[in-house]
Amino acid sequence: MKKNKHEAELVKEALRIGAIYFEKRGAGRFEQTDSASNKVTAIYRLLVKDGLIQALAKGQDSEPNMRHKLALWMERQLPEDHPLRKG
Repeated sequence: MKKNKHEAELVKEALRIGAIYFEKRGAGRFEQTDSASNKVTAIYRLLVKDGLIQALAKGQDSEPNMRHKLALWMERQLPEDHPLRKG
């Protein structure tokens, strides 16, 4: 699993964009008191369900792996010349 040097920033952006998608999709709404861990899991599962990302292999669905998948998803959404893609 190759890690992008900007993975933390990509995950942060994925949580922001993912929360918007989550709400527009009608899946609910995140509260400020919701933990990042819960947001990662919920957004990851919704993106898998909607076919926007491929599910992790059985037994590999840990939070760090979900964060990595969200970072990859976010990286693909960014324009080619975006600074976070250079990693």
